Amino acid sequence: MTKQFFIYGRVQGVGFRYFTWKEAGKLGIKGTVRNRDDGSVEVIAHGDDTQLRAFDQWLRQGPKTANVIRVVVNDHRQITAENFSIIHR
Repeated sequence: MTKQFFIYGRVQGVGFRYFTWKEAGKLGIKGTVRNRDDGSVEVIAHGDDTQLRAFDQWLRQGPKTANVIRVVVNDHRQITAENFSIIHR
């Protein structure tokens, strides 16, 4: 199962991508995280239902340095990824 998350709030410049990468590794999630031009962060995550529910909960809190205001979740086409990576501009 693959989900797309858009995270809004103070989520850039606070280590959000790095901490998301670390959490994905702990949970066994595959996919990507990247900053968007509108100040949000986009995550594409592939895992089973249990993994994605736990990841969703974590994304709604984020790291202590962030202030998550809103998370939008969409179903996404299946991806094939061997790991979780940060996309740098």
